[in-house]
Amino acid sequence: MNGEKKRAIETPGAAQALAVSEAYPGEAALLRASQGMSERGPGLLRREAAAAWAACGAFERAAFAYFGVSSVLIAFFAEHLRHPLRLLGVRAMVVSLVLLVCWIQARSAERSLVEGESFAAKWWHFWRHWYPHLFFLFCFEELAQLMTLVTPNWQDAKLIAFDHWMTGVDPSIWLEQFVTPGRNEFMQLAYLTYFVYLVVLGGILYYRREWKAYWSVMTYSVVGYSIGYVIAMIFPIESPWFAMAGTWKAPLAGGPITATINFIEHYGRVRGAAFPSAHVAGSIAVLWGAWKFRRWLFWVMAPLVFLMCVSTIWGRYHYIADIFGGMVTGTLGYVIGSWVMEGNRAVATDGGG
Repeated sequence: MNGEKKRAIETPGAAQALAVSEAYPGEAALLRASQGMSERGPGLLRREAAAAWAACGAFERAAFAYFGVSSVLIAFFAEHLRHPLRLLGVRAMVVSLVLLVCWIQARSAERSLVEGESFAAKWWHFWRHWYPHLFFLFCFEELAQLMTLVTPNWQDAKLIAFDHWMTGVDPSIWLEQFVTPGRNEFMQLAYLTYFVYLVVLGGILYYRREWKAYWSVMTYSVVGYSIGYVIAMIFPIESPWFAMAGTWKAPLAGGPITATINFIEHYGRVRGAAFPSAHVAGSIAVLWGAWKFRRWLFWVMAPLVFLMCVSTIWGRYHYIADIFGGMVTGTLGYVIGSWVMEGNRAVATDGGG
């Protein structure tokens, strides 16, 4: 036996590999391949994970920061939840899905630079930019399980007292004297406009391929929502709809718009998360984005946002304090989001790739 073979046999596991290779050449090749994969696997996984993270931008970093802070709260106050591990597991799946979308789109964009733009590249480019709307929806609906995470008791009495101190009345009860089916339809339409603000501004910026402006608006929104959601976990407010139920003479009657709102509220309503108002926070964040990137749209949206704020009181969804809180958190979303967007690789899809 020569010295080289002897040294090989003396290494751990080498004697078994040598015996297999001499007796079964085919199995030896499979063994060598599996050993190579086991050695390369961890490194490959690390590289692809790093590539997925590199494909993220400021929006993803802000979204993951919210998940990080709120997950710490979930872990710390787990005794207040029914299924804390399930919540954390679902969140891990959401983070993995976001990273996967970013990774696939980045790879698809790289291929399109060489092979030309394809349907797959357009498909993933679209979802890379529009998945934040689904992320916002997930975070809002998740709040139904997090409302008494830190503080186990509803705090509506404090905001009812604040509204009464400020106005001398309970605003949603006082407004009932002006209710007619026609007026209710109008106010519910104003409330419904909230759902199109981000879509309209985002759609314009996406169509014009103004990627930094597009992701700036999305980042303003996620920061504003995140601040509001953390506050809601610490200071839970039900909303007048629940806390003052039975104090009105009759439910709000109307036509098809009112029916649409009732349908949305029936299937998407969260008990709590009223302070600060996510509707107002999201609208104000978008309004700031319109001021910065599409000034003409700001002047179109401003009166609609004002009416939407009034409609949240009219529809018995919020207290006046909720409106003020939403204005503050939406503005903070713009201020902090603007700072975040100045960081490196804030726009991971700049130029489409």
